Amino acid sequence: MKVGVFTVILGSEPLEKALDFLVSIGVEAVELGTGAYPGNAHCPTDELLADHKKAEAFLKQITRRGLEISSLSCHGNPLHPDKAFAKAHHDVFRKTVELAKILGVPRVTTFSGCPGDHENAKYPNWATCAWPDDYLKILDWQWKEKVIPYWEGEVKNAEAHGIKQICFEMHPGFVVYNPETMLKLRNAVSPVLGANFDPSHLFWQGIEPCEALRALKGAVYHVHAKDNRVNETNTLVNGVLDTKPYSDELNRSWIFRTVGYGHSEDFWRNFVSTLRLIGYDGVLSMEHEDSLMTPSEGLKKGVSFLQNIIMRDPKGQVSWA
Repeated sequence: MKVGVFTVILGSEPLEKALDFLVSIGVEAVELGTGAYPGNAHCPTDELLADHKKAEAFLKQITRRGLEISSLSCHGNPLHPDKAFAKAHHDVFRKTVELAKILGVPRVTTFSGCPGDHENAKYPNWATCAWPDDYLKILDWQWKEKVIPYWEGEVKNAEAHGIKQICFEMHPGFVVYNPETMLKLRNAVSPVLGANFDPSHLFWQGIEPCEALRALKGAVYHVHAKDNRVNETNTLVNGVLDTKPYSDELNRSWIFRTVGYGHSEDFWRNFVSTLRLIGYDGVLSMEHEDSLMTPSEGLKKGVSFLQNIIMRDPKGQVSWA
């Protein structure tokens, strides 16, 4: 296993300065944003696609520091009912797949997206109730008419570019938000679709991440190391669904935290052990969204924490029985 960082949090810094900082704190891999919601501060996708020599020089800035690219990230909503919005995010995804091939990156991380509830909708409709029956009709229409056909086409395009892993972050607000919906889409389309496993979005839904990992054995292609703290003082009154601004930390039902500040070291040791049990020995990419710490402090503390608990050597063998 290796410790990585999703570099968008350092987007105000030039690429080389950001890379030097990450190397100085012991980071071994980077996940790069290529557009859509995270932006593309460190990865000028269009420039690199237009000039392969620039792409080669870009890659050398990373590899000569001993770093690898764990994934290219274009977290977006190409299923958005606003056609212009959807096209913009679709185009970013297609360009990201093309760039991944050029840079030799085997995977792309993104969201599954969420359509509206009919052809002329203006906004996405995230249906999570079985009653009234309207919601089940919406879900049926979304999956049959939008979700499955779209990703069938994108899997074919990705495979044509040699990309074998499209990694969905299971995120509320999109059609893939838990293991069941992840497997539903994977089984309907292709094993090219797998999870960018981020436990922070599972904690507040009441999902136990290690059990979720077991359910997704063979379908975990990338991992985000991000923690979450549920505030029971607030959830016991109002539950976990929360539309208050993320800056209202004291009153929210939950907030994102740096690894180790939401759940104990014991949890995280079990988490990395479960990853190994299901066959994942890749990068744990830190996504810093802890508003109680600066990016610098959060990344330093998080990387140090992860370095102490990941297992670097190959899996051991049972030689005593």
